[in-house]
Amino acid sequence: MGPTVNQEMVAMAVSKVSKPMAPGPFAPTWVSVAQNYQTPAWFQDAKFGLFMHWGLYSVPAYHNEWYEKHMYAAFAQWHADHFGPQEKFGYKDFIPLFTCEKFNADEWADLFQKSGAKYVVPTAEHHDNFALWDSDVTPINAKKMGPKRDLIGELSVAVRKKGLKFGVSNHGIENFTFINPNTDLDARLKAAHADLYDTNWSEFYHVADRSDAACERFLTDWVNRNLELIDKYQPDMLWFDNGVNHRYYDPLKLTVVAYYYNRALTWKKEVSISTKASAYAPSNDEMKQVGSIMDFEKIGPRSPAGIRPGPWQVDDPIGSTWGYTSDMRIQGPNTIIHKLVDTASRNGNLLLNLSPKSDGTIPDEQKQTLLAIGAWLAINGDAIYGTHNWTRFGEGNDARGGTGRDLSWRFTVKGDALYALALAWPGEQAVITSLSTTNVTEKITGVELLGHPGALEFSQDKIGLKIKLPAEKPGDFAYAFKITGLKLK
Repeated sequence: MGPTVNQEMVAMAVSKVSKPMAPGPFAPTWVSVAQNYQTPAWFQDAKFGLFMHWGLYSVPAYHNEWYEKHMYAAFAQWHADHFGPQEKFGYKDFIPLFTCEKFNADEWADLFQKSGAKYVVPTAEHHDNFALWDSDVTPINAKKMGPKRDLIGELSVAVRKKGLKFGVSNHGIENFTFINPNTDLDARLKAAHADLYDTNWSEFYHVADRSDAACERFLTDWVNRNLELIDKYQPDMLWFDNGVNHRYYDPLKLTVVAYYYNRALTWKKEVSISTKASAYAPSNDEMKQVGSIMDFEKIGPRSPAGIRPGPWQVDDPIGSTWGYTSDMRIQGPNTIIHKLVDTASRNGNLLLNLSPKSDGTIPDEQKQTLLAIGAWLAINGDAIYGTHNWTRFGEGNDARGGTGRDLSWRFTVKGDALYALALAWPGEQAVITSLSTTNVTEKITGVELLGHPGALEFSQDKIGLKIKLPAEKPGDFAYAFKITGLKLK
């Protein structure tokens, strides 16, 4: 989480922000944001986006993207064994190794477009405080160090050339208290004035000085970095992690959101913040978000168990870790497509996280999963894009993502069509009990199977809607039936 603060510290930090408030109707108050904000229409229609964790932690590629935290504590010996003692090789020494020499933004954007994703949100800065953009606020950035390239800038241009929306995520507020070295290592580094206690790197680590004054500078810096990202890259989405959730941070968050939304009006763009829990819910009721799209981390117990009204998304990793690790396990397209279908049926968007390598490549296994998702969406996208939930999200097996063994249905709505998506091929006949004459009073007038030419034969009785299926299935993973004749809201 972010640092412990009080109101006075936050007020002082806000007073020192480098840029004046952008002119416009948004003031840095909850009332003003609530009165002026509208969820972007593009978000409601997109349904599928790509997230990514890419940074210095991709170099050691060990355990997870919190490597910086662990290398000074639980994995201190592992780090020393593989890279040398922390006095000689600290986290900062991964910067020259983060070369991204094979990174090609146009190739990435082409893959993203082929995946069927409609928006892309790379990590501009993780908890480790290394900026992936060309920054005038911090000298510790990818343009001046490491790859010596504006990674965010290159991506923003390439992604938008493909007609996709481009956002950025900022996890940086957690950096101030992120590193907590074990007692022995802390004493060694302090005695040697090395790494965490090297004065040349004090603003990178924020370990040597955690005074109130240092914290105020850090908070001001956090706002300034966000304003710089906003002005330089005009993001369609600005995403924050859990670290900003505390109510004491509200003046900081309101400064950023009012500036962002006023600037977006001059760009004539629909944009949004996306945050977790009650970060942008001043009442602390997560159902009452103000100026923010609700984000859930991972599909499972913390994400909606049923239909959730209002805009929301769930960020879920393609693999077993968020950042690239050498032994990570990758989910196949069947699992991801079932998660996408399930999320859309509950009225949400799926933000699928990718894990690029430090050389700037996306591993082949992740590529193949993305291409298979794109091929499925090319056939079944009408049942996903621009849809909203029905009166119930599904029937049958309720396991998130499905098992492929038990037939399970999910429902979406677009215009006058109800889409019933089967997570396994039904065989010769499909039966949808939710559409029995007992459950719906309207007479169904037509049934089509996306990817199959022509209408399908069907009947409707007290048992359900019974559909005669063709001999061959149109693809793999999930199957979308377009049903007409119902009165849909």
